[in-house]
Amino acid sequence: MPLQNRVDPFGAIHAVPERGLFMGNRGIIHDPDTKTLLRKRWALPAWIICVCEFRNVQREPMGRNRPGGKAGWTGLFFLDEVTALAAGHRPCFFCRRERASDFVRRFGEAFDVPDPRAPMVDKRLHKERLASGGRPPTISVQELGGLPDGTMVADGGTAYALRDGKALRWSFTGYGGPVPFNRLAERPLRLLTPATSVSVLRQGYAPVWHSSADT
Repeated sequence: MPLQNRVDPFGAIHAVPERGLFMGNRGIIHDPDTKTLLRKRWALPAWIICVCEFRNVQREPMGRNRPGGKAGWTGLFFLDEVTALAAGHRPCFFCRRERASDFVRRFGEAFDVPDPRAPMVDKRLHKERLASGGRPPTISVQELGGLPDGTMVADGGTAYALRDGKALRWSFTGYGGPVPFNRLAERPLRLLTPATSVSVLRQGYAPVWHSSADT
């Protein structure tokens, strides 16, 4: 049975076979004896996006990965970076320093912060992300065209990623074919990607997409 460590665009954590392109974490939120999640879904406001392989480091999923046999942070997995951003994560400064620096720099440009730092980003995201209590705003289909590529929206429990003027339906296995925006007219749409990350995308941050988005 797969472990419950796969994250959807809403920030919920599931047990499915598909792993995806990226890993990340929200601190220690698992029991290493049972390899199951604790009741809490985050342990700190810094939710990050990591690469799955880095410097040949080997970690046991939901295991004891700290010195002394302690649990260590809980590895979570995402289809791609677009999904991780929608769930409220941001790039990691340890294994993705260049990308993280780019993200924080563009955050500073978006909000006129002369000396931006990652904790500033985390503080804003923690108020906005759905899984930590944020309330995604409703949007109209007319507003979709003004959102940057890489933004994700939801029609009920269905998530879509916006790219090249179309909406790509999300799943753990990849994206479906493009849906014209007018097909979502009169639907109760919500903006899933936190407003802070949308602003960073507007400044030109280019997230990594799953290959299915190119088909």
